Amino acid sequence: MTDRRGAIKVVALFAAAVTGVVGVSACGSDAGDQEQDSKAPLEIWVRKPPGSPTEQTAKALAAKFTESSGIPTTVTALFEDFETKLQQAAAQKQLPDIVINDTGQLGTLVKQGLVREVDRPEIAGEKDLTPVAWDAAKAADGKHYAVPFSAQSFALFIRKDWREKLGLPVPTSWADLDTLATAFTTKDPDGNGKADTYGYAVPASTKRGYTAWYFSSFLWSGGGDFLTGAPGAFTPAIASPDSVAAVDWFKAQFCTAKTVAPGAVTMETTQAHPVFETGKAGIYFTGPYNMARFDNNLGKDKYEVVPAPPGPGGKAASLAEGENVYLMAGSDNQAGQEKFAEFAVSVEGQTLGMAGDTAGNIVRLPVNAQVKLGDVRTDPRWQTFDEIYRTAGRYAPAVPDWTPFRQSAAETINGIVANCDSDTGRELEKLAETFAAELTKQGVKA
Repeated sequence: MTDRRGAIKVVALFAAAVTGVVGVSACGSDAGDQEQDSKAPLEIWVRKPPGSPTEQTAKALAAKFTESSGIPTTVTALFEDFETKLQQAAAQKQLPDIVINDTGQLGTLVKQGLVREVDRPEIAGEKDLTPVAWDAAKAADGKHYAVPFSAQSFALFIRKDWREKLGLPVPTSWADLDTLATAFTTKDPDGNGKADTYGYAVPASTKRGYTAWYFSSFLWSGGGDFLTGAPGAFTPAIASPDSVAAVDWFKAQFCTAKTVAPGAVTMETTQAHPVFETGKAGIYFTGPYNMARFDNNLGKDKYEVVPAPPGPGGKAASLAEGENVYLMAGSDNQAGQEKFAEFAVSVEGQTLGMAGDTAGNIVRLPVNAQVKLGDVRTDPRWQTFDEIYRTAGRYAPAVPDWTPFRQSAAETINGIVANCDSDTGRELEKLAETFAAELTKQGVKA
């Protein structure tokens, strides 16, 4: 990679070792700050494993864009320590032009000044993108700093063979779900004569905030919330009666019903996947990216994908995630950045990114409402996820940096379910105080 951005004012501030924090700010979001060349090559980073089918799809997408636009592209696939490598690139004045990465990184990238604002009305085809998808590109200040590219929701993966053997229906309420989880735990659904099965596989580790990440859909479905209010003016809602009730329901699965597979409180997703696919648990709330894996390792005929039922709040909710196209600050081809984003979210770009029913998809659910999912994929389970996303999808609150909220929530909720003598209300009151302090720190407390 050549240093063609010498004029970019990118400053890396490395804090003292005791803090372990790297702060980066980048200027040059206006074309006047950097000499522009509308035919300059675009360097594109994607958060995908090198050598994977997803990398090949990303390269095919970029190649098609080059063919149609005449703008050369280079795709670099990175996965491990992606964010660290991006920080290093910023410090070396070597930011790529485009980054395709998680929607959850928006706040951090904006805070660090690594991305430039997107003028939504100027993006060709922007009205074809779903409103909920655009929410994933909006920062705490109400402005857009990315173009939505891919979406995903979450659903229940249930051992269909176990459920049918026990004569139980697909759950349509939390009570049904509890009944099913209890039966999977106590009625020997695999028929081996041993008490070695459980209801739920739960990645409840505090690492990267997994507990809160997993539980958020259930918190919202139960009528609870992390925060209430609007961007720029939030107040904590985590200690509300509905939030406490939802956490108590979650705790009961660990402590009363004992329907959660052992080891959950230290389990990340990489450890939770095998719990489901090897027959240790029969219910797993996860994303569409696991279907190919479970089809291969467990068998497509042995499980079903269904929407999680509404909770006491009366409405089902699913954490919505996905990826954005980030237009990085300081590019000398801002017109090319926008053209790539427009192509990526076009019907052609979205169709290429979906990669049919293969494991190479970099677009899980299309954000372009003009794309007919059924015309691209024959597997009807994708329609289930698409319907969940469009009717129940919900992104994390639009605060400047969601990470500290997610992490503190994970640590508190993990502590509650790990200690059956814990006082849920008291612990959530403490968490609410932590949230209030963080809202004040980020300047968005009502």
